[in-house]
Amino acid sequence: MSAPLNTAIQRMLRDAYVSRQVLPQCPDIQLWLVDPAPMQRPFSQAEILAIQDYPAYWAFCWASGQVLAREILAHPEWVRGKKVMDFGAGSGVVAVACAMAGAKEVIACDIDPDAALACAANAELNGVHYRFHDDVFTFDEPLDLLIAADVLYDRANLPLLKVFRDKAAQVLVADSRIRDFHFPPYHASSQHDSCTIPDLDELDEFRRVQLYWAG
Repeated sequence: MSAPLNTAIQRMLRDAYVSRQVLPQCPDIQLWLVDPAPMQRPFSQAEILAIQDYPAYWAFCWASGQVLAREILAHPEWVRGKKVMDFGAGSGVVAVACAMAGAKEVIACDIDPDAALACAANAELNGVHYRFHDDVFTFDEPLDLLIAADVLYDRANLPLLKVFRDKAAQVLVADSRIRDFHFPPYHASSQHDSCTIPDLDELDEFRRVQLYWAG
């Protein structure tokens, strides 16, 4: 399953490749992620532009995703027996955790077709099953819970918070970017320290993940 992911990741960086990596805060889950080795050298200007043009979000487990996966496995009652969507699924880490924790049905949702490849590969790697959908706006089935991790990196995405409430009875958001988060009926529940895998050496403020619930 890694071959199509290697083809995709090389759109970002010619010598990049994926490898199986265990999440340090969630060791029950393995993911195909970009191997850190080729990412630790100086990049040419052309390579920097290529990375900016195709950042391959699906090839990283972002801090909020790692936190959510860990917390879902620690609190399986959040998802057990429920129909759950992992919005902005990327690697599919949250979808994997939901399936492991006993969700009745899991939908990984992402507009990036390469994320679909990553979600499929990581489901197989972890021995779980979920289905994929590419557009939350066209999804018209009832949901018990919608989960979103690290999707508010751009404030232009804030209207999604209302979309989530319209789509699901409950919403769980994990975010490390918005510091003045005040969007009723969302309320803060807990804060966690984490990091992106492979570690991007981000600022400490982006390593603090806050969970918000609505519904």
